[in-house]
Amino acid sequence: MGWVGASVAISTLHSGVAEELLLNDLRHELAEGEALDLSHGSPFLPPCRVRAAGFEQLAETDVIVVAAGRGGAAGGDRLELLEANVQIMRQVGAALQSYRGCVVVVSNPVDVMTWVLTKSSGLPPERVIGTGTMLDTSRLRQVLGRELKVAASSVHAYVVGEHGNSQVPLFSCAEAGQRALRSWEGWGGPEVEGRIALEVRRAAFEIIQRKGATNHAIGLVTASLLRSLLRNERRVLCVSRVQTGALGLEGVALSLPAIVGSEGASEVVEPSLDAGELEALEASAEVLRAAQRSTQ
Repeated sequence: MGWVGASVAISTLHSGVAEELLLNDLRHELAEGEALDLSHGSPFLPPCRVRAAGFEQLAETDVIVVAAGRGGAAGGDRLELLEANVQIMRQVGAALQSYRGCVVVVSNPVDVMTWVLTKSSGLPPERVIGTGTMLDTSRLRQVLGRELKVAASSVHAYVVGEHGNSQVPLFSCAEAGQRALRSWEGWGGPEVEGRIALEVRRAAFEIIQRKGATNHAIGLVTASLLRSLLRNERRVLCVSRVQTGALGLEGVALSLPAIVGSEGASEVVEPSLDAGELEALEASAEVLRAAQRSTQ
């Protein structure tokens, strides 16, 4: 129930997808305080019971969101959080071995944490889902909407690979209004794409430098992911999971578009990549494989 956990909680309440929201923290009084605070807003929110709960009670839920761990620092690499957070994720995974629902991983570095939790829990890969580049994808769409002067919701584009420095924005298949991005009048080409890619990649660092953490957008992202899981919406979302063959990738957790419903990220949808993007994705996968190996 740090910055991110609290933002996930309030965004979930606003979305109206939960019948009951359980809050857990090692500091039980903090979880109780957050539950009371959120409950006092109930006249302004869809009906939902909010309460603090021990970890053992989480087994009663349909979805668990894991936001535990140390947060990032301005200018740092998300992979630098690896050593600090991997032990937490192993403990959580060991406690979830008989869990029947889906697990959403928010803790960074989210791709490696997703892999660690999948391995330590023994749950099927489709039921352990990292928020991955769903946030980076949102950032990319926001920036492209600004550049094209259209609503971000009218832009269709993905960022794949690592939620981190090796992420890969897919400009080749991006579009707005069913018009390919690169066919929009006045589009600036590689120079503009490079500038946008850098802005999206550095977005978290810019926020952390100014306010100490990123929390509101990831709260909204997670609530949207929960809606698709709990309502079986089967939306295509760019989330992280251990890959089992898509685009030739195996045994590494990274983000690709996937159909998300009540069974989890059940089907990966292989995007169309040009040669440069495919090469960059393979390089991103190798960065994450190396990070995974370092945890063993």
